[in-house]
Amino acid sequence: MISPIWFESAAFLLGLIFGSFLNVCISRLPAHESLWKPRSHCRSCGATIAWYDNLPVLSWVLLRAKCRGCGEQISWRYPVVEIAVGVWFALAASKLESFIRTRNGSSNWLPSYYYKGYFDVAIFLILGFLLIGLMVMDWQTHKLPDVFTWTGIAIGFLLACVRVALLGPHEDEVILHGRNPLSSPGNVVDAGNVVLTGPEHVVLGWLGAVVAAGCLLLVVRWVYMKLRGREGMGLGDAKLLAMIAAFLGFWPAMLALFVGVVTCSAYALVLLARGKAQAATRLPLGTFLCVGGLVAALVGPQLIAWYQSLL
Repeated sequence: MISPIWFESAAFLLGLIFGSFLNVCISRLPAHESLWKPRSHCRSCGATIAWYDNLPVLSWVLLRAKCRGCGEQISWRYPVVEIAVGVWFALAASKLESFIRTRNGSSNWLPSYYYKGYFDVAIFLILGFLLIGLMVMDWQTHKLPDVFTWTGIAIGFLLACVRVALLGPHEDEVILHGRNPLSSPGNVVDAGNVVLTGPEHVVLGWLGAVVAAGCLLLVVRWVYMKLRGREGMGLGDAKLLAMIAAFLGFWPAMLALFVGVVTCSAYALVLLARGKAQAATRLPLGTFLCVGGLVAALVGPQLIAWYQSLL
C-alpha cells in the first residue's frame, strides 16, 4: 500500500492545480467574465502569461511576485489560495486513506457503508473548494456568485440521489414503533409501521435541511429590513448557508452559522475599536460563513456530539 505521506503529497500537488483554477474563478466570476477567454493575462498591462510563469506558487516565488512584462506587483492572494486548496486536498487524502484502512478490516459490506468514505471525501473536497473560493470573493467584492452557490446545491442533491441508489434493503427507513407491538397467531411480531422508506428519508431530509437553512437567513433578513428600514444581509448569504446544508446537513450548517456570526462580530468589534468602521459599515458575512463551513466540514460531528453531551 502507498505510504500516507506520498498519498497526501500527491493530493497536495493536485490541490495546487485546482487552486490555480480557483484563482481564475475568483478573479473573473464576480466581474461576469468568461473563465476560458482570454487566456491568463496580467491585469495591469494585459500581457498573456506564459505557461512557465503560471505554475502554482513556484512561478510567484521565482518572479518575486511581479509581472515579467510590466513589473506590477502580483497579489499574495494567488499563492495563498493555491496552498489553501492544496492543504485541503491533503486533508481529504488523509481521510480517504484512513477509511480504506478501516474498510479493509471490516466485515460490513452494505453498499452505502462501502461507499460512505468515498462520499465523505467527495463532499469534503467539493465543499472546501467552493467555500475557499466564495470566502475570498466575498472578502474582495462582497459578491457570492450564483454559479458557485447554486451549483453547490445541485451537486449536493446529486450526491443525495447517488446515495439513495446505493441504499441497502430497509436501510435508513423511519419506523414508528408502538408501545405494545402486535403479535399474530403465528408468533410474528409487528415491529412497527414504516413511516418513510430509505429513499424518502434521504431525499426529504436533504430538502428539509436546505430549505430550513436558507429560509432561516431569509427570515432574519426580512426582520432586519422591517426594523431598520434598510438591507442588512444579501440573498447570497442565504444561498451560501443552504449550500452548506446541502453538503453537510442542517445542524452542521447551524454550526457554520454560529461560527460565522461570532467571528464576523469579533471582526466588527476590532474595526470599531480602531475607528475603521461605523454601525452601517457593510461586512463580508459570507466570508465568515465560509470559515464556519470549513470548521463544520473538519470537526463538525465532534463539536456537535460534544455539545449534545452537555445537555
